[in-house]
Amino acid sequence: MEMDRVAATQTALTRLVVGFDSAWEDAAEPPDLAAHLPVEGGLRRTALIELIKVDLHHRWQQTHHGKRLADYRAQFPELDAAPLPPDLIYEEITARTRGGDPALDLTEYEQDFAAQMAQLATQLDTDILAAENFRTTLLSDPTAVNALDTIAPGATIDDFDLLIALGQGAFARVFLARQRSMQRLVAVKISRDRGSEPQTLAQLDHDHIVRVFDQRQIEAQHLKLMYMQYVPGGTLLGVLRLVRSTPVARRTGQLLLDAVDASVTSGGVLTPQPSATRADLARLSWSEAVAWLGSRLATALDYANRAGVLHRDIKPANVLLTADGQPKLADFNISFSAHIPGASPVAYFGGSLAYMSPEQLEACHPNMATTAADLDTRSDLYALAVVLWELLTGRLPFSDELGIGESDTSLTRMIELRRKPIDERVQATTPADCPQILRHALLTCLSPDRDDRYASGADLAQHLELTLDRTARDLVDPPKRSLRGRLRMRPMPVVTLSSALGQMLGGLYLAGHNTKLLDLELGPDGQAQLTKLGLIAAAVGYPVGVAILLYWCRLVFLVPHGLRQGKQYSEETLTKARADTLACSDRIAAVAFTGWLLALVVFLIKLHDIADLSAGLLFNLISSHLVAAAVAVVYTYFPVTFFVLRWYYPGLVAAGRNSPAESAQLRRLARRSRIYLGIAASVPLFGVAAGVAFLNPDQQQTVIASIVALCVCGLFAFLGALRVFYTLESDLHALDRIVNPHARP
Repeated sequence: MEMDRVAATQTALTRLVVGFDSAWEDAAEPPDLAAHLPVEGGLRRTALIELIKVDLHHRWQQTHHGKRLADYRAQFPELDAAPLPPDLIYEEITARTRGGDPALDLTEYEQDFAAQMAQLATQLDTDILAAENFRTTLLSDPTAVNALDTIAPGATIDDFDLLIALGQGAFARVFLARQRSMQRLVAVKISRDRGSEPQTLAQLDHDHIVRVFDQRQIEAQHLKLMYMQYVPGGTLLGVLRLVRSTPVARRTGQLLLDAVDASVTSGGVLTPQPSATRADLARLSWSEAVAWLGSRLATALDYANRAGVLHRDIKPANVLLTADGQPKLADFNISFSAHIPGASPVAYFGGSLAYMSPEQLEACHPNMATTAADLDTRSDLYALAVVLWELLTGRLPFSDELGIGESDTSLTRMIELRRKPIDERVQATTPADCPQILRHALLTCLSPDRDDRYASGADLAQHLELTLDRTARDLVDPPKRSLRGRLRMRPMPVVTLSSALGQMLGGLYLAGHNTKLLDLELGPDGQAQLTKLGLIAAAVGYPVGVAILLYWCRLVFLVPHGLRQGKQYSEETLTKARADTLACSDRIAAVAFTGWLLALVVFLIKLHDIADLSAGLLFNLISSHLVAAAVAVVYTYFPVTFFVLRWYYPGLVAAGRNSPAESAQLRRLARRSRIYLGIAASVPLFGVAAGVAFLNPDQQQTVIASIVALCVCGLFAFLGALRVFYTLESDLHALDRIVNPHARP
């Protein structure tokens, strides 16, 4: 595994530094640096740089006239294979300063190492060269390493009885301990006294960040002791090992609990207890469990970022799990806090290479201009996405070579690989049941260009939470091969057919009622004139109505077409398009009803010219025309709203950022739908009364069939509208949870 190789490299470097430092302490004469170098080419230059740091400080402390970097470069030509790292130059300056070299002149360094000195300007300008402020950039402090090696369970350090070992790395040991003064179990991390992790974590109080209580310093051994809440469920690294040994078909949320339980019981201190969280986790698919973990970690990163803290070492081993599976972010040892006086990203930078963003890898590269200060929260989100991808699929999203990062060339290849989109073959490794929205969220975070990633952890958390909401997820991310998936973001055919349905139903009732009544009152010539007028009205009115709607709802049609073509829109345009989409069915209904009213006025004027009808018959014709208009409007509104809300609006939601204010638009649509449902319920009742009013028995007998049809069909149509209404309510609630996730209970 990549992280095992990184740990092995760190350990090897630590041993080399400790061995060379011990040689200096034991020998009467300066030891031969070359004899302590490894044979392997990948590690050799890095080791050489670290050993030179040790050699510099010993020589200048003991002789006050030590070697210079020029001497080392002459002795070891491989140093010039790439520009010298800023930290090595920094070490020579500090060694000469502490050795009292009167010839020290920073101008010389500014001439010879201009780029490196530009990066070191902050440290050199803040009196950090003073003895009380000095912190070496050595990967390992030999005194601290030797002291760490002697610490084991059963020992008592300060106020803590060390019970069992929980984990260890090249630079730290973690123990379960009993704090004597408080009589409580805590996790104690003992590490080299370097970095600002306790101060960093002390700023943070979040459910998904490990809570640090305090720190102690063991000055004689150059160690720092930090004690924090005990999180017994192991790490995501343990979960990852179980994932790789479990067939894809058997991976579920229960797998996460199994890994947690194995860690909880291994210590012999706690036993797993039932909880609502555990019950919920057990019901999740593996993809949903990964999204569940990711959303919580994303909120933690968002909180930390708002507090001015970057983590910069997101990896499975740094995510702890509680007994019920809740994740907690730990190990901010290389985080950089802008709120800690004197903290410098150059001095504290590091991380696990396999999980780093391309810009963070560039900051590690000695030949690239990117620095740790250039990083922001999007780099942490990139690393989180790598972790989640590895959990989801059991493998990293990149095919790095062996010995990653052990040479500048290897590091360059890693950067090149991450500067390309994720390979389609790698994308195909996601589980078959993986929701598309989860894949999209992870791929967005893994974008080579950080401007294309989510701007904050809150944005990522919102999309991951959507993965867990199956109703909302189905709306935003329908199956690709389904009819809804194929017609997604194509509102024109759906809206056109849905609109035609309502108009056809209204026209059928009008033909069955008013046309038959007029056949009794008008001669052939009058009927021909009305028929001609009807054709003219349809030929003129329908295109005019369509033109009005195309302009009024232009964003409803133009924006999805542009999105399908890959066009980018501003957030303002997308917000307006979403608002227009929710109002689309009302606008269609308004234009349709206006058209029916205008048609009624035109026909009444024509009837006045060609026939002398009784007032009762005219009232009946007007009432029936309004009933037909109501049928046309209601049964246009419901299908248009249903299809637009399910097939089109969710695509616009997924295309941009949503404001909680948009939930008010959804609630207003729900209220309007209730009004239309009331109209649909009243159509059969009002239609029967209006259909026979003021008619004589012969006229009533003529239209009785249309009235019965209206009553029966209206009842069934209302039942259909009622079912659509309940579906709309469910969809509206789900969409409200999407646009306003903070309103969730």
